[in-house]
Amino acid sequence: MIYWRKSSHSQGGGQGECVEVSTNTANLLVRDSRDPEGPRLALEAGALATLVSKIKSGDLDL
Repeated sequence: MIYWRKSSHSQGGGQGECVEVSTNTANLLVRDSRDPEGPRLALEAGALATLVSKIKSGDLDL
């Protein structure tokens, strides 16, 4: 069974910004909590840190 942890930075109250990360898998899994059966992003720990850094810096803004 995969256990999920919601980001402490996710907004509550139906704002729609809910990200969850798996806590017990070989690679880290990331999903949208509004679509728990939907796609999941599988990343190694270092890749997740890089992704978060790029998101925070705005490198991935469209």
